[in-house]
Amino acid sequence: MGKITYIEHDNTEHEVELVVGSTLMDTAVNNAVPGIDGDCGGACACGTCHLIVSDEWLGRLGEPGSDELQLLDMTPERCKTSRLGCQVEVTEAMDGLTVRLPEFQM
Repeated sequence: MGKITYIEHDNTEHEVELVVGSTLMDTAVNNAVPGIDGDCGGACACGTCHLIVSDEWLGRLGEPGSDELQLLDMTPERCKTSRLGCQVEVTEAMDGLTVRLPEFQM
């Protein structure tokens, strides 16, 4: 199985097995990664699964939808490579993906 690494704001790393077909939010929550709240359960309604991906991975995660972009617009720590974990479906091609978590979620 492949791995995804989540890096907390304080640089603590959490390496978890990727689960094809789940989302980056579900993978984090199911592995007790601190810093991903997922308050809305993945309905793209709260923005508490904000992730920051590196430039080289951004194009491989698909395009964000309008609902995701609206929530990201309200996120104080948004950057150009921000995504909501509930909107990114995990694929086998994500083996080795590293994402950073912002200091605060909305």
